[in-house]
Amino acid sequence: MNQAKRTEIFRRLQAANPAPTTELEYSSTFQLLIAVILSAQATDRSVNLATRKFFPQHGTPQGLLDLGESGLSDFIRTIGLYRTKAANVIKTCHILMAQHGGEVPQDRAALEALPGVGRKTANVVLNTAFGLPTIAVDTHIFRVANRTGLARGNTVLEVERKLEKATPAPYRLNAHHWLILHGRYICVARKPKCPQCGIADLCEYKEKTI
Repeated sequence: MNQAKRTEIFRRLQAANPAPTTELEYSSTFQLLIAVILSAQATDRSVNLATRKFFPQHGTPQGLLDLGESGLSDFIRTIGLYRTKAANVIKTCHILMAQHGGEVPQDRAALEALPGVGRKTANVVLNTAFGLPTIAVDTHIFRVANRTGLARGNTVLEVERKLEKATPAPYRLNAHHWLILHGRYICVARKPKCPQCGIADLCEYKEKTI
């Protein structure tokens, strides 16, 4: 795919959604971090339903430490891998309090040192909370990037690096949100909704449903 086509794709995505953002609900950088940790292999909707029950009273590192691992587990039982996630969240809270004054660090290495935080989670926090032009490649973005031809790759990291290099600078900050929403609602896994797609004529996917 040439750069002119990539630019037009992002221009259209921006025109359709000028201010994209995460669908996770949060009111602080810490809450965003916790929500993203919980969202691994889970839907944003399921995470929001759970966090609404404990963020208001326990939405700080100390608040979750006071709640404890078993108490947090009770709130997130409806989320996949909840026991492991509860353990990781509590460990993360201990580290934030002991090493970062209760604040979420604006540093990739420090973020990835937190239990339950991998590269994708770190990228989401750096982008959404701190406004850095990172692109967190999940299954939706991996699919969209490969199907459209925006950035083809065999691994998540390969697609991430190609997207960061190929995405025009004016669109890099919001590229993550545009692509994930496009994959979530239009370029879906089983049968993409090509007739509803605003970039179908630019897409290089050979099995379009038009």
